[in-house]
Amino acid sequence: MLGQDGGLSLTIAQIVQRLKGSGLHAQLERQARLSLHNPEIKLESLKEDIKEFLKTSGWEKKLQNAVYSELSVFPLPCHPSAPPEHTKESLAYMRKAQGNWEKRILKSLNSMCTELGIPLAQKRSINEQKELLSKWNEMGTDEPDLSLFRPVYAPKDFLEVLMNLRNPNYENSEQPSFRNHLGLIQVPLKVKDIPELKEYFNELDLNTGQLDIDDSAHVPPELFENEHVRIGQKVLMEQDSAAAQQYVRQGCPNLLRAELWALILNVSSQPEDVLYYEQLKSNVIQHDLLVDNLIYKDVKLTASNDDYYFVFEDYLYQVLLCFSRDTSVLEHFAYNSATPPKSYVRGKLGMEEYAVFYPPNGVIPFHGFSMYVAPLCFLYNEPSKLYQMFREIYVRYFFRLHSISSHPSGIVSLCLLFETLLQTHLPQLFYHLREIGAQPLRISFKWMVRAFSGYLATDQLLLLWDRVLGYNSLEILAGKSKGTPDH
Repeated sequence: MLGQDGGLSLTIAQIVQRLKGSGLHAQLERQARLSLHNPEIKLESLKEDIKEFLKTSGWEKKLQNAVYSELSVFPLPCHPSAPPEHTKESLAYMRKAQGNWEKRILKSLNSMCTELGIPLAQKRSINEQKELLSKWNEMGTDEPDLSLFRPVYAPKDFLEVLMNLRNPNYENSEQPSFRNHLGLIQVPLKVKDIPELKEYFNELDLNTGQLDIDDSAHVPPELFENEHVRIGQKVLMEQDSAAAQQYVRQGCPNLLRAELWALILNVSSQPEDVLYYEQLKSNVIQHDLLVDNLIYKDVKLTASNDDYYFVFEDYLYQVLLCFSRDTSVLEHFAYNSATPPKSYVRGKLGMEEYAVFYPPNGVIPFHGFSMYVAPLCFLYNEPSKLYQMFREIYVRYFFRLHSISSHPSGIVSLCLLFETLLQTHLPQLFYHLREIGAQPLRISFKWMVRAFSGYLATDQLLLLWDRVLGYNSLEILAGKSKGTPDH
């Protein structure tokens, strides 16, 4: 284990290294140079004067938010001698299971490619590029024949894999400690019990005010709401990410949610962000990927048939097609147990120098993937901002819902937490469902994999996602599953 000082030094070094490559670093340098022309900056106290200038001009707060964002996303550094794969996933059997699952997904994709005689990627003709560009804002009106395409996998396929997970050390052991767990997940991970959950989610106590939950506190709802809105406006004025994250734990007023979420995730639409989105769009226009058809198919099967989300069909295509081309998404594989799939230039199979990540972002969409984006369309109508928000939420949270890991917010831990809570606190329901052949996890798994998108009314869903961002954790999804999508 690293000592406290050693761990802190490594964390600081990691954050400094990452920020050096960011746009914020360049902006801070530019502002520091410009400040030299300020008559209040004196040569004899240059360092302190520039620090004071950056503080009073708001740049110090932006730097604080960037540091807070890094701390929220990246895991604490391992010991320097620990293998790099331990940052991704510390348990060998989990890494092995994830690797086998990836091979299965890639095999499914490649067999579809072979069956249909369609390349993984090809350049569009000039006429195809012009046509796609002309209908970019109305792609939902296009009706391509997608009958031959099938989702690479669905949540139920993924659940079967998780049900077969075993820790080989426990399988060969005589210890009976985990044998009393009667659920589908049979791996001994540490999950929070009720007292630990109460402590962790203490702002959700029944005596604490909660937005849009009438029976939660002694304060009249309208009085709490007025005061809560006032505090939210103050948090936005201060532009403090940590304060915003604390604030949304009690729910977000609808009018403030878009800005508060952006503040928590440190997303600000700079001109370079809009330009980056346009470059991604240009990549979509120029090249046709096989996964584009999987995206079209998924939107048609899910969001297009949803009473809340069908109107956002065009936005979903735009965001997801751009997302598939975004190589910056590859960075999250540093702390994701998954590994981005590779393909090879035609005729160069197995030659590493001709290997490329496919799709370019390393994420193969599955059935229901578009539902991660759909609720955000209610909050953001500017495409590049909508795109940024989805990408940031995905690389912080949602990737954990479809990769095999021992992380507390990973889908395996969420399943185990759900089953443990239900077996412990609602045993009659748990046993009754088992008796009639309706394992509770088979019912709730699809809710959790989609973070309840498509299963809760949008206003309820956004209040749930407030807490995901507020606590920087997906564990609340397991607690929500213990109820029903209507409660």
